[in-house]
Amino acid sequence: MSTSSIRATALEPDPSTGERSGGLLGAIGRQVPVYGLPALTLGLIVLFSLLLPATFPTLFNLRSILSDKSVIALLALAATVPMMTGKIDLTVGYGIVLWHILAISLQTQFGLPWPAAVLIVLACGALFGLLNGILVEQAQIDSFIATLGTGTVLYALALWHSGGRQVLGDLPDGFVNIAGGELLGLPVTAFYVLAAAVVLWLISEHTPIGRALYVIGSNPKAAVLNGIPLQKCVIGAFMTSGLLSAFAGVVLASRLQIGQAGVGLEFLLPALVGAFLGSTTIRPGRVNVWGSLVGVAILAVGISGIQQFGGAFFVEPLFNGLTLLVSIGIAGYAQRKRGQSIKRRIAQQQMAQALTTPTDKKD
Repeated sequence: MSTSSIRATALEPDPSTGERSGGLLGAIGRQVPVYGLPALTLGLIVLFSLLLPATFPTLFNLRSILSDKSVIALLALAATVPMMTGKIDLTVGYGIVLWHILAISLQTQFGLPWPAAVLIVLACGALFGLLNGILVEQAQIDSFIATLGTGTVLYALALWHSGGRQVLGDLPDGFVNIAGGELLGLPVTAFYVLAAAVVLWLISEHTPIGRALYVIGSNPKAAVLNGIPLQKCVIGAFMTSGLLSAFAGVVLASRLQIGQAGVGLEFLLPALVGAFLGSTTIRPGRVNVWGSLVGVAILAVGISGIQQFGGAFFVEPLFNGLTLLVSIGIAGYAQRKRGQSIKRRIAQQQMAQALTTPTDKKD
């Protein structure tokens, strides 16, 4: 029997959280969980800009952050989709190792044109997402275990395919420009992230499919009773995650122009941190697209500022690890508070119905 790796509560805004009680302090307190993390991100930007005026608040630093963190942002979005259903996908970090190697080797070793190579990589990513979904929903393997296993297989395939060596060769300008181009003076990869975020936001917040994903994450049994095709939705979520992670691999290959099995795994932790942090902001207790981007942003700003202060080489993994622990703790607390609020509201409604029932009978 499988168990959900995470729980996605908060299907709809809780009316109790919007009550005008407690005056100004109460209103501020209600907004802190929603906008606290974006405010903290802006605060860090202001702080580092004041402390490092010559290096931090520059266009060069902005371009560097957007270019370096775009792959992580794409992977965080990829991880967010299965999290909506209460599942976790670890192949977002393992898969990118194979995808970026494959994107290069298909061109340099097999002579395929770059558009065909990109399409093959994207198709492979979606197919592995399909495999993950089948293992989780039909084989009933916990998503953490299933994706850890398939992710390890993907990493082994990357080692086998590359022979443990770097994959080199001349790449066409069209492929290099996938990540090397600019738009409005900013790296084009930042606009890939923005486009993916807008599409996922529209689907998750404004379509029946998105609502179905959140219902599944909150209460799978209720989803089935309401006629939601649980297996199809979860498999689709994993396929979307696989497709996005494969695209991130293409972007990484275009940026590095070299494939090696030692590159990629370091993206797993910050991508998961961004997704978990996303469940603590914008819509606390509920994984969401813009929250995930805010989570990646605060990691990018914090690490960039610390490194410019002369932080040691181990600062980034330490920062990511501690932030992951904190984000999971905050997310769990937000979910518990959310659940308590919903239970309290249901109890109040039941009490009100019980009090009005005798009156109705007398009438």
